[in-house]
Amino acid sequence: MRVIRVDASTATILLTEAPAPKVRERQTGEIAKDTVSGEALMTIGVVYIDGGESSLIQVTIPESGVTDGLTVGAPVSLPGLVARPWQSVFNGRERHGIAYRATAVMPGAFQMAQVG
Repeated sequence: MRVIRVDASTATILLTEAPAPKVRERQTGEIAKDTVSGEALMTIGVVYIDGGESSLIQVTIPESGVTDGLTVGAPVSLPGLVARPWQSVFNGRERHGIAYRATAVMPGAFQMAQVG
């Protein structure tokens, strides 16, 4: 499936869930790893606010991309944010959605409203 770059330059992104290891296999507790680098992956929850609309999304980040100074409720930036549509069949039921991934998560700033 295609990877779509997300332009977050005008968005306000607030951290809603602190970074946690991404679990690949729930029964064994196996942590997901990047298929290319082998690095452990983390997930965060954010609210993405842009154009008067908001969405709660989960974002996957490599462990090395999680920076210090993150506070739940505070703004963050997500460099390299991409969206990847996915679909699968599990137990005979088709599922689909959008997976989000970024190269890092770091403290950000609130976007200032444009006047004029």
